Amino acid sequence: MNYNSSINKNFYDFWKNINKTLFFLIFSLFLLGLFFSLVSTSLIASDKLDTNSYYFFYRHLFYIILAFSILIIFSSIDTKSLIKLSYFLFFLSLFFLILVPLIGVEVKGSKRWIDLPFLPRFQPIEIVKPFFIILASTTLSSEKNRNIYLKFFLSFLLLLPIILLLINQPDIGQTLLIFLTWFSLIFISGVNLIVFLISFSFLLISLILLVFLLPSKFGYILIRLKAFFDPKSGNNYQSEKCSDAIMSGGFFGKGIGEGDLKNRCPEAHTDYIISVISEEFGILFIIFLMIILLFFVHQVFQKINLEQNNSYKLILMGSVCIMIFQSLIHIGVNIRLFPTTGMTLPFISYGGSSIVGTSILAGFILNLTRRKI
Repeated sequence: MNYNSSINKNFYDFWKNINKTLFFLIFSLFLLGLFFSLVSTSLIASDKLDTNSYYFFYRHLFYIILAFSILIIFSSIDTKSLIKLSYFLFFLSLFFLILVPLIGVEVKGSKRWIDLPFLPRFQPIEIVKPFFIILASTTLSSEKNRNIYLKFFLSFLLLLPIILLLINQPDIGQTLLIFLTWFSLIFISGVNLIVFLISFSFLLISLILLVFLLPSKFGYILIRLKAFFDPKSGNNYQSEKCSDAIMSGGFFGKGIGEGDLKNRCPEAHTDYIISVISEEFGILFIIFLMIILLFFVHQVFQKINLEQNNSYKLILMGSVCIMIFQSLIHIGVNIRLFPTTGMTLPFISYGGSSIVGTSILAGFILNLTRRKI
Protein backbone atom coordinates (compact mmCIF):
# COMPACT_ATOMS: atom_id res chain seq x y z
CA MET A 1 0.00 0.00 0.00
CA ASN A 2 2.82 2.38 0.87
CA TYR A 3 4.61 1.35 -2.33
CA ASN A 4 1.55 2.22 -4.44
CA SER A 5 1.17 5.52 -2.62
CA SER A 6 4.80 6.34 -3.36
CA ILE A 7 4.31 5.61 -7.07
CA ASN A 8 1.15 7.72 -7.16
CA LYS A 9 2.93 10.59 -5.39
CA ASN A 10 5.91 10.44 -7.78
CA PHE A 11 3.60 10.43 -10.79
CA TYR A 12 1.58 13.29 -9.32
CA ASP A 13 4.76 15.35 -8.74
CA PHE A 14 5.96 14.59 -12.27
CA TRP A 15 2.64 15.56 -13.87
CA LYS A 16 2.17 18.64 -11.68
CA ASN A 17 5.56 20.14 -12.56
CA ILE A 18 6.00 19.08 -16.19
CA ASN A 19 5.35 21.59 -18.97
CA LYS A 20 2.15 20.06 -20.32
CA THR A 21 2.12 22.06 -23.55
CA LEU A 22 5.56 20.78 -24.52
CA PHE A 23 4.68 17.27 -23.36
CA PHE A 24 1.58 17.10 -25.56
CA LEU A 25 3.46 18.57 -28.53
CA ILE A 26 6.17 15.91 -28.19
CA PHE A 27 3.54 13.19 -27.74
CA SER A 28 1.63 14.39 -30.83
CA LEU A 29 4.76 14.53 -33.00
CA PHE A 30 5.80 11.00 -32.02
CA LEU A 31 2.27 9.71 -32.75
CA LEU A 32 2.31 11.41 -36.15
CA GLY A 33 5.64 9.69 -36.86
CA LEU A 34 4.11 6.34 -35.90
CA PHE A 35 1.13 6.95 -38.20
CA PHE A 36 3.34 7.91 -41.16
CA SER A 37 5.47 4.85 -40.51
CA LEU A 38 2.35 2.72 -40.95
CA VAL A 39 1.30 4.31 -44.23
CA SER A 40 4.81 4.47 -45.72
CA THR A 41 6.21 1.02 -44.87
CA SER A 42 3.38 -1.53 -45.10
CA LEU A 43 3.91 -2.21 -48.82
CA ILE A 44 7.70 -2.30 -48.43
CA ALA A 45 7.43 -4.96 -45.75
CA SER A 46 4.89 -7.13 -47.59
CA ASP A 47 6.20 -6.84 -51.15
CA LYS A 48 9.95 -6.36 -50.87
CA LEU A 49 10.81 -8.06 -47.58
CA ASP A 50 8.15 -10.77 -47.89
CA THR A 51 7.15 -10.39 -44.25
CA ASN A 52 4.30 -9.07 -42.11
CA SER A 53 3.05 -5.81 -43.64
CA TYR A 54 3.12 -4.26 -40.15
CA TYR A 55 6.76 -5.25 -39.50
CA PHE A 56 8.14 -1.68 -39.56
CA PHE A 57 5.09 -0.34 -37.74
CA TYR A 58 5.59 -2.77 -34.84
CA ARG A 59 9.29 -1.90 -34.69
CA HIS A 60 8.47 1.80 -34.75
CA LEU A 61 5.90 1.27 -31.98
CA PHE A 62 8.54 -0.52 -29.90
CA TYR A 63 10.95 2.40 -30.36
CA ILE A 64 8.23 4.90 -29.42
CA ILE A 65 7.50 2.99 -26.20
CA LEU A 66 11.24 2.87 -25.46
CA ALA A 67 11.54 6.57 -26.29
CA PHE A 68 8.77 7.57 -23.90
CA SER A 69 10.28 5.47 -21.14
CA ILE A 70 13.58 7.31 -21.63
CA LEU A 71 11.80 10.66 -21.91
CA ILE A 72 9.93 10.20 -18.62
CA ILE A 73 13.08 9.07 -16.80
CA PHE A 74 15.19 11.95 -18.12
CA SER A 75 12.50 14.55 -17.50
CA SER A 76 11.67 13.45 -13.94
CA ILE A 77 15.05 13.05 -12.24
CA ASP A 78 16.84 15.92 -10.52
CA THR A 79 18.49 18.26 -13.05
CA LYS A 80 21.92 18.20 -11.38
CA SER A 81 21.78 14.41 -11.25
CA LEU A 82 20.81 14.35 -14.94
CA ILE A 83 23.85 16.42 -15.87
CA LYS A 84 26.17 14.17 -13.83
CA LEU A 85 24.61 11.09 -15.43
CA SER A 86 25.09 12.67 -18.87
CA TYR A 87 28.85 12.85 -18.34
CA PHE A 88 28.99 9.09 -17.91
CA LEU A 89 26.56 8.42 -20.77
CA PHE A 90 28.53 10.68 -23.11
CA PHE A 91 31.71 8.65 -22.69
CA LEU A 92 29.74 5.40 -22.88
CA SER A 93 28.10 6.43 -26.17
CA LEU A 94 31.47 7.72 -27.43
CA PHE A 95 32.89 4.25 -26.70
CA PHE A 96 30.20 2.73 -28.95
CA LEU A 97 31.08 5.30 -31.64
CA ILE A 98 34.72 4.18 -31.40
CA LEU A 99 33.54 0.59 -31.93
CA VAL A 100 31.92 1.46 -35.27
CA PRO A 101 35.10 1.22 -37.42
CA LEU A 102 36.02 -2.00 -35.59
CA ILE A 103 32.79 -4.02 -35.56
CA GLY A 104 30.43 -1.75 -37.49
CA VAL A 105 27.98 -2.81 -40.20
CA GLU A 106 28.75 -1.37 -43.64
CA VAL A 107 25.81 -0.19 -45.75
CA LYS A 108 26.30 1.42 -49.18
CA GLY A 109 29.97 2.15 -48.57
CA SER A 110 29.53 3.73 -45.12
CA LYS A 111 30.14 2.07 -41.77
CA ARG A 112 27.85 3.95 -39.34
CA TRP A 113 25.99 1.23 -37.44
CA ILE A 114 26.68 -1.54 -34.98
CA ASP A 115 24.41 -4.46 -34.12
CA LEU A 116 23.46 -4.81 -30.46
CA PRO A 117 21.30 -7.65 -29.08
CA PHE A 118 18.78 -5.21 -27.58
CA LEU A 119 18.98 -2.59 -30.37
CA PRO A 120 19.84 -4.03 -33.80
CA ARG A 121 21.31 -1.68 -36.42
CA PHE A 122 22.15 0.96 -33.80
CA GLN A 123 23.76 4.29 -34.88
CA PRO A 124 25.87 5.55 -31.93
CA ILE A 125 26.16 9.17 -33.15
CA GLU A 126 22.42 9.66 -32.53
CA ILE A 127 23.04 9.01 -28.82
CA VAL A 128 26.33 10.90 -28.66
CA LYS A 129 24.75 14.17 -29.90
CA PRO A 130 22.42 14.88 -26.92
CA PHE A 131 25.10 14.19 -24.33
CA PHE A 132 27.66 16.22 -26.25
CA ILE A 133 25.30 19.19 -25.93
CA ILE A 134 25.25 18.73 -22.15
CA LEU A 135 29.05 18.56 -21.86
CA ALA A 136 29.72 21.41 -24.30
CA SER A 137 27.12 23.63 -22.61
CA THR A 138 28.42 23.03 -19.08
CA THR A 139 32.00 23.58 -20.29
CA LEU A 140 31.15 26.88 -22.01
CA SER A 141 29.13 28.14 -19.03
CA SER A 142 31.53 26.98 -16.30
CA GLU A 143 32.10 29.62 -13.60
CA LYS A 144 35.33 27.98 -12.44
CA ASN A 145 37.07 29.25 -15.54
CA ARG A 146 36.47 32.86 -16.62
CA ASN A 147 38.54 32.69 -19.83
CA ILE A 148 35.99 32.25 -22.63
CA TYR A 149 38.66 31.22 -25.17
CA LEU A 150 39.96 28.46 -22.94
CA LYS A 151 36.39 27.21 -22.51
CA PHE A 152 35.98 27.44 -26.28
CA PHE A 153 39.13 25.34 -26.73
CA LEU A 154 38.03 22.74 -24.15
CA SER A 155 34.65 22.36 -25.86
CA PHE A 156 36.49 21.90 -29.16
CA LEU A 157 38.52 19.07 -27.59
CA LEU A 158 35.20 17.36 -26.77
CA LEU A 159 34.08 17.84 -30.36
CA LEU A 160 37.29 16.74 -32.09
CA PRO A 161 37.15 12.94 -31.50
CA ILE A 162 33.50 12.87 -32.58
CA ILE A 163 34.31 14.70 -35.82
CA LEU A 164 37.29 12.45 -36.59
CA LEU A 165 35.21 9.32 -36.00
CA LEU A 166 32.37 10.63 -38.18
CA ILE A 167 34.70 11.59 -41.02
CA ASN A 168 36.18 8.10 -40.90
CA GLN A 169 32.76 6.44 -41.41
CA PRO A 170 32.28 8.67 -43.57
CA ASP A 171 29.22 10.67 -42.48
CA ILE A 172 29.53 14.27 -43.62
CA GLY A 173 25.85 15.03 -42.89
CA GLN A 174 26.16 14.29 -39.17
CA THR A 175 29.55 16.02 -39.11
CA LEU A 176 28.00 19.24 -40.41
CA LEU A 177 25.04 18.90 -38.03
CA ILE A 178 27.11 18.56 -34.88
CA PHE A 179 29.51 21.29 -36.05
CA LEU A 180 26.63 23.70 -36.66
CA THR A 181 25.24 22.94 -33.20
CA TRP A 182 28.64 23.54 -31.60
CA PHE A 183 29.02 26.80 -33.57
CA SER A 184 25.64 27.92 -32.25
CA LEU A 185 26.67 27.19 -28.67
CA ILE A 186 29.98 29.05 -28.86
CA PHE A 187 28.33 31.99 -30.64
CA ILE A 188 25.59 32.23 -27.99
CA SER A 189 28.13 31.88 -25.17
CA GLY A 190 29.84 35.11 -26.28
CA VAL A 191 32.86 34.09 -28.39
CA ASN A 192 34.23 36.91 -30.57
CA LEU A 193 32.70 36.99 -34.06
CA ILE A 194 36.16 36.92 -35.69
CA VAL A 195 37.04 33.69 -33.87
CA PHE A 196 33.66 32.32 -34.88
CA LEU A 197 34.27 33.12 -38.58
CA ILE A 198 37.80 31.70 -38.46
CA SER A 199 36.43 28.43 -37.01
CA PHE A 200 33.79 28.24 -39.71
CA SER A 201 36.39 28.91 -42.43
CA PHE A 202 38.60 26.20 -40.96
CA LEU A 203 35.73 23.70 -41.20
CA LEU A 204 34.96 24.64 -44.80
CA ILE A 205 38.60 24.42 -45.92
CA SER A 206 39.04 21.09 -44.10
CA LEU A 207 36.04 19.57 -45.88
CA ILE A 208 37.27 20.78 -49.28
CA LEU A 209 40.74 19.32 -48.64
CA LEU A 210 39.25 16.00 -47.54
CA VAL A 211 37.18 15.72 -50.72
CA PHE A 212 40.10 16.42 -53.05
CA LEU A 213 42.93 14.73 -51.14
CA LEU A 214 41.00 11.54 -50.33
CA PRO A 215 38.72 11.00 -53.36
CA SER A 216 38.42 7.24 -52.73
CA LYS A 217 36.73 7.88 -49.39
CA PHE A 218 34.97 11.21 -49.94
CA GLY A 219 34.41 11.18 -53.69
CA TYR A 220 30.71 10.51 -53.10
CA ILE A 221 30.37 14.11 -51.90
CA LEU A 222 31.48 15.38 -55.31
CA ILE A 223 29.03 12.99 -56.98
CA ARG A 224 26.16 14.32 -54.85
CA LEU A 225 27.19 17.92 -55.44
CA LYS A 226 27.39 17.30 -59.18
CA ALA A 227 23.94 15.69 -59.12
CA PHE A 228 22.63 18.65 -57.15
CA PHE A 229 23.98 21.32 -59.52
CA ASP A 230 23.54 19.27 -62.70
CA PRO A 231 20.24 17.34 -62.61
CA LYS A 232 21.11 15.73 -65.98
CA SER A 233 24.19 13.99 -64.56
CA GLY A 234 22.17 10.85 -63.84
CA ASN A 235 23.14 10.54 -60.16
CA ASN A 236 20.02 12.04 -58.64
CA TYR A 237 17.38 9.33 -59.02
CA GLN A 238 16.07 9.65 -55.45
CA SER A 239 16.01 13.45 -55.53
CA GLU A 240 14.07 13.44 -58.80
CA LYS A 241 11.52 10.97 -57.46
CA CYS A 242 11.06 13.07 -54.31
CA SER A 243 10.52 16.23 -56.33
CA ASP A 244 8.02 14.43 -58.54
CA ALA A 245 6.21 13.08 -55.46
CA ILE A 246 5.89 16.54 -53.89
CA MET A 247 4.62 18.08 -57.12
CA SER A 248 2.18 15.24 -57.82
CA GLY A 249 0.74 15.52 -54.30
CA GLY A 250 -0.23 19.17 -54.79
CA PHE A 251 -1.97 21.02 -51.99
CA PHE A 252 -4.23 18.19 -50.76
CA GLY A 253 -2.36 14.99 -51.71
CA LYS A 254 -3.36 11.86 -53.58
CA GLY A 255 -4.87 10.22 -50.52
CA ILE A 256 -3.66 7.78 -47.91
CA GLY A 257 -1.87 4.79 -49.46
CA GLU A 258 -2.05 6.23 -53.00
CA GLY A 259 1.53 7.51 -53.20
CA ASP A 260 4.21 5.81 -55.32
CA LEU A 261 7.40 7.19 -53.75
CA LYS A 262 7.50 4.68 -50.88
CA ASN A 263 7.72 1.87 -53.46
CA ARG A 264 10.37 3.50 -55.63
CA CYS A 265 12.70 5.02 -53.03
CA PRO A 266 14.36 2.62 -50.52
CA GLU A 267 14.87 5.32 -47.84
CA ALA A 268 11.43 6.92 -48.24
CA HIS A 269 10.32 6.21 -44.65
CA THR A 270 13.55 7.64 -43.18
CA ASP A 271 15.45 10.21 -45.26
CA TYR A 272 12.51 11.23 -47.49
CA ILE A 273 9.52 11.02 -45.18
CA ILE A 274 8.53 14.63 -45.96
CA SER A 275 8.14 13.72 -49.64
CA VAL A 276 6.00 10.68 -48.76
CA ILE A 277 3.74 12.80 -46.55
CA SER A 278 3.50 15.54 -49.19
CA GLU A 279 2.56 13.07 -51.93
CA GLU A 280 -0.23 11.41 -49.96
CA PHE A 281 -1.48 14.24 -47.72
CA GLY A 282 -0.47 17.37 -49.61
CA ILE A 283 1.70 20.41 -49.02
CA LEU A 284 -0.90 21.88 -46.67
CA PHE A 285 -0.29 19.01 -44.24
CA ILE A 286 3.47 19.65 -44.43
CA ILE A 287 2.79 23.28 -43.54
CA PHE A 288 0.65 22.11 -40.60
CA LEU A 289 3.47 19.82 -39.45
CA MET A 290 6.00 22.65 -39.68
CA ILE A 291 3.69 24.89 -37.64
CA ILE A 292 3.64 22.28 -34.86
CA LEU A 293 7.46 22.08 -34.90
CA LEU A 294 7.77 25.88 -34.90
CA PHE A 295 5.29 26.19 -32.04
CA PHE A 296 7.33 23.63 -30.11
CA VAL A 297 10.51 25.69 -30.70
CA HIS A 298 8.68 28.89 -29.74
CA GLN A 299 7.54 27.37 -26.45
CA VAL A 300 11.11 26.35 -25.60
CA PHE A 301 12.45 29.81 -26.46
CA GLN A 302 9.91 31.35 -24.11
CA LYS A 303 11.24 29.18 -21.29
CA ILE A 304 14.84 30.06 -22.18
CA ASN A 305 14.04 33.75 -21.68
CA LEU A 306 12.83 33.00 -18.15
CA GLU A 307 15.79 30.75 -17.20
CA GLN A 308 18.47 32.31 -14.99
CA ASN A 309 21.04 29.51 -15.10
CA ASN A 310 23.41 30.02 -18.06
CA SER A 311 24.25 26.33 -18.29
CA TYR A 312 20.57 25.37 -18.52
CA LYS A 313 20.01 28.08 -21.13
CA LEU A 314 22.79 26.69 -23.32
CA ILE A 315 21.53 23.11 -22.97
CA LEU A 316 18.04 24.19 -24.04
CA MET A 317 19.45 26.24 -26.92
CA GLY A 318 21.67 23.37 -28.07
CA SER A 319 18.81 20.85 -27.89
CA VAL A 320 16.52 23.12 -29.92
CA CYS A 321 19.23 24.13 -32.40
CA ILE A 322 20.13 20.54 -33.30
CA MET A 323 16.44 19.78 -33.93
CA ILE A 324 16.06 22.92 -36.06
CA PHE A 325 19.18 22.24 -38.13
CA GLN A 326 18.27 18.59 -38.63
CA SER A 327 14.73 19.49 -39.71
CA LEU A 328 15.97 22.18 -42.10
CA ILE A 329 18.54 19.84 -43.66
CA HIS A 330 15.94 17.06 -44.05
CA ILE A 331 13.37 19.36 -45.65
CA GLY A 332 16.05 21.07 -47.78
CA VAL A 333 17.19 17.74 -49.20
CA ASN A 334 13.60 16.71 -49.97
CA ILE A 335 12.87 19.91 -51.92
CA ARG A 336 16.34 19.81 -53.57
CA LEU A 337 17.58 22.90 -51.78
CA PHE A 338 20.55 20.86 -50.45
CA PRO A 339 22.46 17.83 -51.76
CA THR A 340 21.51 14.40 -50.38
CA THR A 341 22.80 13.90 -46.82
CA GLY A 342 20.79 11.00 -45.37
CA MET A 343 19.25 12.99 -42.52
CA THR A 344 16.10 11.90 -40.67
CA LEU A 345 13.33 14.25 -39.55
CA PRO A 346 13.16 14.48 -35.72
CA PHE A 347 10.08 12.80 -34.15
CA ILE A 348 8.69 11.76 -37.55
CA SER A 349 11.14 9.56 -39.48
CA TYR A 350 11.42 5.82 -38.93
CA GLY A 351 14.65 4.71 -37.26
CA GLY A 352 15.35 3.38 -33.78
CA SER A 353 18.55 5.32 -33.08
CA SER A 354 17.02 8.57 -34.32
CA ILE A 355 13.88 8.12 -32.21
CA VAL A 356 15.89 7.31 -29.07
CA GLY A 357 18.23 10.26 -29.65
CA THR A 358 15.28 12.60 -30.14
CA SER A 359 13.63 11.30 -26.96
CA ILE A 360 16.79 12.09 -24.97
CA LEU A 361 16.77 15.66 -26.29
CA ALA A 362 13.05 15.94 -25.52
CA GLY A 363 13.74 14.60 -22.00
CA PHE A 364 16.37 17.32 -21.48
CA ILE A 365 13.92 19.98 -22.63
CA LEU A 366 11.09 18.75 -20.40
CA ASN A 367 13.46 18.48 -17.44
CA LEU A 368 14.79 22.02 -17.80
CA THR A 369 11.39 23.61 -18.51
CA ARG A 370 9.45 21.98 -15.69
CA ARG A 371 8.13 24.10 -12.87
CA LYS A 372 10.70 24.62 -10.13
CA ILE A 373 9.54 23.37 -6.72
